[in-house]
Amino acid sequence: MTLSMQWMTMAAMLLSGLGMGTVFDGYRVVSNELKFPRWWLPVLDVIYWMAAALVVFRVLYASNNGEVRAYVFIGLAIGIVIYYLLLSRIVIVIVKWLIGAVRKLISILLKCLEILVVKPILLLYKLVLVIFAFGSALTIFVLKIVLQLVRPFWKLLVWMVRPVTRPLWRWISSYMAKWQLINKLKRFGLLIARMWSKWFRR
Repeated sequence: MTLSMQWMTMAAMLLSGLGMGTVFDGYRVVSNELKFPRWWLPVLDVIYWMAAALVVFRVLYASNNGEVRAYVFIGLAIGIVIYYLLLSRIVIVIVKWLIGAVRKLISILLKCLEILVVKPILLLYKLVLVIFAFGSALTIFVLKIVLQLVRPFWKLLVWMVRPVTRPLWRWISSYMAKWQLINKLKRFGLLIARMWSKWFRR
């Protein structure tokens, strides 16, 4: 391996160390700001270190075909130390600002959604209810007027057909009375037959 390749590999590991520190602080700030449950932190740590190991190995493989030398760990350590000495606070501030900006943006979007979609739908719903109530009241009012107007004609019609309907109604009433009498006689006959069979067939 040439000296230039070694320096390139060391620089790649230094950048990997900076990236590992940035990602670590970023996800820590996000988990604190979003109030993740405490039991999630060990799981996230394991996922972070697995992902970091895979990324570092991929970078190492791309730079020197995956050969692990001492300068690889030196580069990683230097990158992590430089990050935590110079960049950690800046990254934390930037991540917090981004989280606040995203929250503000979501709040603005929800407000716009409420103003442009939810409130018009509620207003339209109330308007439909008002129109329906007004239409129902108007319909009942018109129906009462129509009934009042039709009432004299109805009385006249009843008076005109009364000579025809009165005998018909009397005939129907007498027929129903006869039918009820016949049913009663049938029931009485069935009762006598049951009593006869009960007392005299022993």
